[in-house]
Amino acid sequence: MPDHVNQQVTDAVTQTNVKVVAESPAMAMGSVYQTAAHSTGLMFENAVSNQNLQNMTAQAFTTQGIMQIYSVDTISDAIAIARMLKQSS
Repeated sequence: MPDHVNQQVTDAVTQTNVKVVAESPAMAMGSVYQTAAHSTGLMFENAVSNQNLQNMTAQAFTTQGIMQIYSVDTISDAIAIARMLKQSS
C-alpha cells in the first residue's frame, strides 16, 4: 500500500526548507556583524579604561614631583640645622 501525500503538503514543506536555507547566509552575516560590533565596543571600553589609568598615574607622578619640589627647602633647612648643631657641640 503506497503512501500518498497531498502535493500541497509536500510543496509547503519544500518551500519552508528552501526559505530556511535561503535565510541562513543573511543570519550568518548578521551574527558576524553583531560580533564585530561587540568586539569594537569592548576595544573602545578598554581604550577608555587604559586612558583613565594613565591619567591617574600621571596625576600621582605630578603630585610626587610637586611634593619633592616643596620639600627642597625643608631638607635644606634640616641639613643646615644639623650642621649648626654639630658645630656648636
